[in-house]
Amino acid sequence: MSQALPQVVTANPATIELSPSPFPTAWVLDGCPQARATAIAHSRDGAMTVIAWSCTEGRFRWQYRVDEMVHILSGEVIITDQSGIERRLGPGDTAFFPAGSSSVWQVIRDVRKVAVCHVAVPQLVGLVLRIWSKLCRTAGEVLGLDAEADASDGGLMSTERLSRPQAHSAAPPG
Repeated sequence: MSQALPQVVTANPATIELSPSPFPTAWVLDGCPQARATAIAHSRDGAMTVIAWSCTEGRFRWQYRVDEMVHILSGEVIITDQSGIERRLGPGDTAFFPAGSSSVWQVIRDVRKVAVCHVAVPQLVGLVLRIWSKLCRTAGEVLGLDAEADASDGGLMSTERLSRPQAHSAAPPG
């Protein structure tokens, strides 16, 4: 029985269709911001998700339960972190929000972003995974095997819930 090869997931987060994704009304500080989102891909281990997200104008507090890296595609937002420092984010800007933090988002112009959300693993687990990966690479080098491909299961995987993005696999040259 052969295992299916992982597929590369491609999508255009600027145009992919989004579904309503409301956040708690208690987080809203001003206006009536409406969020929409869709998951584009998930890592095989479920620890990472790539999401396209948008929100209309308004002001709200966001609490991060996971590490989140965002890349703004369109619109404008002023982010105020827990220290009171304000930062403007617009198209092309990237920001990282660690798990456990919170910030106030003031959406000036409807914003659209791509977000990579990652569930942090305990440091000991991360250390064990790095050691395992190193052992696999070393064993592959010593034995002449392609251990790198076996040890690199961190690629993004599509799931059955992710029906809109296109999955492509490269065909070997002719």
